[in-house]
Amino acid sequence: MTHDLRPLSGPPFDAKTQAILDKHYPQRDGEVLSLFRVFARSPRLLRKLGAAGLLDEDSPLPLRDREIVILRTTAHHGCEYEWGVHARVFAKAAGLDDAQLVATRHGTAEAPCWTEQEQVLIRVVDELHGEGNLSEEAHSLFVRHWETEQQLEVLALCGFYSTVSFIANTARLAPEPWAARFPREGATGS
Repeated sequence: MTHDLRPLSGPPFDAKTQAILDKHYPQRDGEVLSLFRVFARSPRLLRKLGAAGLLDEDSPLPLRDREIVILRTTAHHGCEYEWGVHARVFAKAAGLDDAQLVATRHGTAEAPCWTEQEQVLIRVVDELHGEGNLSEEAHSLFVRHWETEQQLEVLALCGFYSTVSFIANTARLAPEPWAARFPREGATGS
């Protein structure tokens, strides 16, 4: 038995693991992402983390808000692996341009590329990752702009993608070959 976090080399996988992957994890042209092959080292974790858990169409958040939260969270944790997957797979559909992608990694909540509401969202994410809580001012803005179910979704996304970042970073996952890379500091996104 190995005691490491390297991705399993499959497919093929044992029948139990394959059944969980088939039910809960998207594949890209038959490829199982490295992150999911790390999750597969623990059938319990693989079942509990289900990749589509917070990425389904029933989310109370607009796709753009969801992706801003995920990109900013993974950037906070220096998780190029997961940031790059989301930047490549979801950014265009979410309407995020190059300057906004750069700003998720290097910008502030006040960056001019964001709407006023998006600035609040980024501030919320930043405070959650910095303090584990919201200041009174950020809390007031948060409840003004998002309904209760949406607020809970933002909090859950921050927590879930922190967990994903911890796993991907500790497993030392290299970015998927097709994924975006972190923009360098000072990039403009042009």
